[in-house]
Amino acid sequence: MEMEWEYAPVPQRQRRRRRILNAMGRRIKETYRYDTTFWRTALSGLWIVSFLAFTVTILGIPTGLGLPADILLAAGTGTIVLLVAGHILAALLALTGIRIARLFAGCLLADAIVILLILYYADVQLDAAAAIAVLLSLAGGAGGIVIGLLRSRRVAMALLLIAALTLSPLALASKVQETVVTDTFIPSSDEWPELAAANPGLPGDTPFTTFTYGSGQDLHRAEYAEGITLRSFPADASAYIKKWPRLRSLFWGFDSSSLPVNGRVFMPSGDGPYPLVLLVHGNHMMEDYSDAGYAYLGELLASRGFIAVALDQNFLNYSAWSGIPEHDFKVRAWMILKHLEQLGTYSEESGNPFYHKIDFGQTALLGHSRGGQAAAMAADAARWFKSDPVLTAAGRFHITSVIALAPTDKVVDGQQARLKDINYLTLQGARDGDVHDFYGDRQYNRSTYSVGSTAFKSSLYIADANHSQFNSDWGGYDQSLPAGLFLSRSRIMDGAAQRQLAKVYVSAFLEATLHGERKYEGLFRDYRSGQQWLPETTTYYNRFLDGSYRPVATFEEDRITSTAVNGTAESKGLVWTEELAKDRENKSKANYGIVLERTSAQDPGAYYSIALHNGTAAGHTLAGAEGLTFAMANRNADKAEAAGVPRPAPAVEIELTDRQGTSARLPLSEVMEVLPLPKTQFTLHPWLEERISDGKYGDLSEAVFQTYELPFELFREQAPTLAPDRLSQITFYLPEEGDKVMLDDIGFYAGTKAPR
Repeated sequence: MEMEWEYAPVPQRQRRRRRILNAMGRRIKETYRYDTTFWRTALSGLWIVSFLAFTVTILGIPTGLGLPADILLAAGTGTIVLLVAGHILAALLALTGIRIARLFAGCLLADAIVILLILYYADVQLDAAAAIAVLLSLAGGAGGIVIGLLRSRRVAMALLLIAALTLSPLALASKVQETVVTDTFIPSSDEWPELAAANPGLPGDTPFTTFTYGSGQDLHRAEYAEGITLRSFPADASAYIKKWPRLRSLFWGFDSSSLPVNGRVFMPSGDGPYPLVLLVHGNHMMEDYSDAGYAYLGELLASRGFIAVALDQNFLNYSAWSGIPEHDFKVRAWMILKHLEQLGTYSEESGNPFYHKIDFGQTALLGHSRGGQAAAMAADAARWFKSDPVLTAAGRFHITSVIALAPTDKVVDGQQARLKDINYLTLQGARDGDVHDFYGDRQYNRSTYSVGSTAFKSSLYIADANHSQFNSDWGGYDQSLPAGLFLSRSRIMDGAAQRQLAKVYVSAFLEATLHGERKYEGLFRDYRSGQQWLPETTTYYNRFLDGSYRPVATFEEDRITSTAVNGTAESKGLVWTEELAKDRENKSKANYGIVLERTSAQDPGAYYSIALHNGTAAGHTLAGAEGLTFAMANRNADKAEAAGVPRPAPAVEIELTDRQGTSARLPLSEVMEVLPLPKTQFTLHPWLEERISDGKYGDLSEAVFQTYELPFELFREQAPTLAPDRLSQITFYLPEEGDKVMLDDIGFYAGTKAPR
């Protein structure tokens, strides 16, 4: 009896389990009971969404097999995922007993889950990814219902739904448009003497040829395989790259011990010798080749008498399938040196197209993005490659100029490039959704010049330029898909206009620094002297400094506001502090300046003044000087953002006083209009700004300086007896309450600035 009591409940539990399983089986058999022909037809809308989601994703992470293959892969993957996930979810819904079209609902959920996962792994924050996934999957479902209605000939209902689907996005778009920051300020028409020079952005008269050199064994590009004119030696980078993924070797056919030295050459047809310019791309998708995107620069430069070579470093770029090689910043710079080594070898081979064609004393490096940093590193190569034999081989090339288009500025092995007496130019767009901070400004600050050096540095900040359009093949999106779809493009300048701007500045810079055409230097001192060559629908901010600069106050020596390099400072009626310039992320730009703010209306004579030292130092500082120079950032936006209202530009006035007590005071607006800093919202809606790429975009603007050069002759028009060579004091006035500015690099210049 005891045994019967112990095992009696077992059959009862088995029967209960069997009943539950039978019930589940019956429900699963009825999974598709409510999925009528109408709802099965409506699945087409969900399939389209799935196909588009996978297509956009694969376009952002290409396989390298070509666009048709990638689209077929997206279609197949989207179909399989929707089929499998949709049926699994439909079966789960059937278990609940809910009387709906379960396959349709399952596919709807599958679309939402897939899109959410795609966006989440594309660095879109979870809440934003979920919201977008729900909206897109519902749109797909609604589109499918429209198709079902049309098939069942319920045309009126279909048209009503189409109207609703059409009007809803338009209403949303209008709401988004209301919230977009309208930041670009187009300055009033300002007459300024034009440079007496031809447009450097137009082709020259020199005929040229194009060809390639390389390994001759490229698996994907004929121009570096059977299409090469010259064969190059491979570069062994195994000392720098220890790990090279097998997938990367499978794709390229080589590893880090045999990196190809591939280049696209744009060669003038004359005897030469010609200056050499290397063009270096940045980090893009490895499978979407980047080096051909600078042909527009190569062709222009060759027509103007430069040998231009676009370097292939695609094998160092990122791939979603094999990551990015370790130490890629360092290896990018090292590969530039390997190209110089190879070109030096070519130049000594009789019968070679490079034979005696290179002017080794005139070499320039131009880089974009990571290539911009690599160019600066290669120009300061001993900092990283002192013991590498390539440094000696490349040392015969005298690098006189470096150009960086929207460069990065990472610390590599605890070091950063510091250029000495090397011409430096950097261009940056305020709408750069990739390198969104003005990192070229940091390299600008680290570039220095000996007294009397003819080299100079210049920067140009462009309100409506972005990152990708400096390369003609990178498209218009600064982030890879799908996250790139959520970046706003409504205010970005036309790609052709951005590249024409690059042509003007790159060509003029190289004409000035390699060809000795110093007449183009005026463009870098003041962009207005070449504004007839530049797009008119954006705003520019430029900095300039050269070896003629005589510093008075640089604010780098200490944090004592009263001290200056060549004087003593004081202030009255202003809040004055030495501060670090900050980028959008509120990080240091490694550069101090003096911030002046007028917070009270009580003292109309509020000022910041520097009394110059007496004696020999003052004589050297002023000897041969032609005018006052300083850099200034308009900080009125600080309060404007807090108050939510725009604020006019600060009404800055500058006064010079000589040792006889004669003074002349000049409103800064008479020399150059003080512009507000551009404020950029990168995404389609402010809600997305902090939900894409971990909220990397930060503030709407950053400290961007404009250089002002005030010729002494303008002050002498106010006070003819003023003695500029015997100045005793420089004074900055802020007449209006609430005005706020940041000053840097106060001093004197001796240059070729045209008078007004």
